[in-house]
Amino acid sequence: MKYINARFTVGVLAVALSGVALAADVKPADQIQIRQAGYRFMSWNMGKIKANLEGSFDAKQVTASANVIAAIANSGMGALYGPGTDKDIGDVHTNVKPEFFEKMPEVGKLAGNFVAAADNLAKVAATGDAAAVKTAFGDLGKSCKACHDQFRAKD
Repeated sequence: MKYINARFTVGVLAVALSGVALAADVKPADQIQIRQAGYRFMSWNMGKIKANLEGSFDAKQVTASANVIAAIANSGMGALYGPGTDKDIGDVHTNVKPEFFEKMPEVGKLAGNFVAAADNLAKVAATGDAAAVKTAFGDLGKSCKACHDQFRAKD
């Protein structure tokens, strides 16, 4: 348990520090577009996993998709929520609620849960056990939903 808490703390710190560095280099509108692209790519890969769970299970495809999701989850996307990315910028729209930027401890907890679920899915997918993948995939979906429910505005 201490390892998990230490990992979480280091992760949140890394995201916070990388956000400062990134914000200086990438315009807010670009940050929004980059983070949205990351989420869309994860969503596409989740769709591939779901299709495999509902149809013919291709362990290699599931593993590849799970690894992509874990890689993006661990890439420091929190840095793409820099100053000025809390609202639409010109024709660049964001669905993030302003509360996201006001409740960073809760955001950090949800982000840590998401990363842990993504890492677990990648680990489980490597076993090729479809039933275990289904459970881990469900856990990942719950971690996504927890953040969306609290911090994503409806379209």
